[in-house]
Amino acid sequence: MSVHHPEVGEFGTYLGRIGRAVDDLLASDMTDALASDIDWQDELSGPLPAQGLGASSTIEEYLRLVLPHGNRLTSPSSWGWITTGPTTLPTVVAAGAMLAAPQRQFLGAFHQLEELSLEWLGSLCGLGPHMLGVYSSGGSTANLIALGAARQHALENAGLDPSSLGLDGRRLAVYASAQVHHTVQRAAGVLGLGRDSVRPIPVDADRRMDLGALAQALSRDTHAGILPVAVVASAGTTRTGAIDPLRGVGDLARAHGAWFHVDGAYGLPGILDDRVAPLYDGLELADSAITDPHKWLGAPVGVAATFVRDRAILHRAFTQEPADYLEGRFSSGDVESSLDDMGIPYYDFGVELSSPPRGVMVWAILRELGVEGVRARIVADNDFARHTSARAHEHASLEVLAEPVLSICGFRYRTADQLDWDTVNSRILRRLARETPIIISSTFVDGHYVLRPCFINARTTTKHVDEFVETVVRFGDEISAEMLAQANAEAE
Repeated sequence: MSVHHPEVGEFGTYLGRIGRAVDDLLASDMTDALASDIDWQDELSGPLPAQGLGASSTIEEYLRLVLPHGNRLTSPSSWGWITTGPTTLPTVVAAGAMLAAPQRQFLGAFHQLEELSLEWLGSLCGLGPHMLGVYSSGGSTANLIALGAARQHALENAGLDPSSLGLDGRRLAVYASAQVHHTVQRAAGVLGLGRDSVRPIPVDADRRMDLGALAQALSRDTHAGILPVAVVASAGTTRTGAIDPLRGVGDLARAHGAWFHVDGAYGLPGILDDRVAPLYDGLELADSAITDPHKWLGAPVGVAATFVRDRAILHRAFTQEPADYLEGRFSSGDVESSLDDMGIPYYDFGVELSSPPRGVMVWAILRELGVEGVRARIVADNDFARHTSARAHEHASLEVLAEPVLSICGFRYRTADQLDWDTVNSRILRRLARETPIIISSTFVDGHYVLRPCFINARTTTKHVDEFVETVVRFGDEISAEMLAQANAEAE
C-alpha cells in the first residue's frame, strides 16, 4: 500500500480549480441548485470508502456535488442573518494562513498581525488605545469571554477567585435589554451564573433599554443582597438594530459597581456612519466590548474580538494550568527564531488553545479598504435599509414597523383586507427562499410578524434592493388573493 505525500505545486493547482469555480458561482445569482436534477444528497451518502479516489477526483466530486449546493449566503441578495459571505481578500489570505501558520502562536508575522489588527479594529470601532483584545470564533464565545472577565471582577472585589475556587453560592445577577442576543443567557449558564440570573430589562418605544427600569432592577437586587455582576448594553440589537443608551447604562453600572459590557457583535462598526455616531456616546465607559469582523466587515465566518481595559483579568479568568510540553520547551532568554517564544499568550485570554491566526483576515480587510473604505460600506448598507423603508412607505400594501437605525428594516405586507397577515408574510418569506435568489429572515415587532432584511453584504446594490421590495409586493398580492379566494369559497 503506497502513501501519498503532497507535492510542491499541488496547493496552487487545486486552489486554482476551486477558485475559478467560485468565481463562476459568484458571477451567477447562485440559484442554479434550486432547479438542479442532481441528487447530491444521495450521491454524498454511503459508507466510508476503503480505497480513496485520489486528490484530483475528490476535487472533481467537490466541484460537481458540494460547491454548487451550498447555502447561498454569499449571494448579493442574501440579507437573512447578521452573517454573510466573506469578501475575497480575507478569504484568500486565510487559505494561505492555513498552511503558512496553522496556529496563532509563535513570533511570526501572523502573530504580529494578530495584535496589530486588534489595535486597528479597536481604533476603527471607537474603543481607544486603552482597550486590548483577543480573537475567538464568534459572538457567542466573545460574549462568554467578556462575561467571564465580569464574573472574575465582581467576585474578586467580593474576596473570591472564582476561576480557582468556583462560585460560593452567593446570588448573582446580569442585566440586559429584553432584546439582547440570547448568547448572553448562554454565557451566564456556562459560567455558572445561571441563565435565570440574567434580568431582562424592558425597552422603550425605540426598543432601547429603559434606564428607569434598569435603575429599579439594580437597586432592588442590591437591597436584596444580590451581587450585580455585569450590565450588558447592545450596540445594534439583532432584532432591529437598536442601540441602547450607552452613557446612561454605563453610569448606572458604575454606580452599582457592576462591569459594563457592550455587545457590538453586529453594530459596533456602525459608529463610522456620522448619522448614527451620536448614539454611541458613552462607549468609552465600557469595561469590555465585542465585535464580529465576520459580520459587517466581511471576514470569513469564525472571527470575533473581545476587548477589555486590562487583559490581566482575562488571564486570571481563563489561564490554563501549566503544561510541560508547552512551558518547558521555551525560555524567556534570547530569541533567535520565531519558535523560540510562544508570543502573546492569547490562549490564556479565552477558551481556545488551538486557534488559527484570525488577525491576518482583519488586517487584510483594513489594509485593503482603510477607515474610509469601511465607512463607505457601512454608510451604503445603512442607506439600503433606509431605501427599503422609503420604498415601503411609498407603497400602499407595505407597512414599516421598525424604522432603520443601522442596516436593518422591519416591514410587512398588509392591505385593508381581513387576513392573517403573520401567515401572509411568513409565506412570502418562504417563497422568497424557494423561488428567488433573495434570502431574508423575520422577527416580531410589537407582536407582529415582519420581514427583516439586514444589509451587511458587500456585493449588494440598489438594484438588488429594489427587486426585493417589488418581489415582496408581487408575492404578497398573489398570496393574499389566494387566501381571500379560499376564505370566500369556505364561506359559501
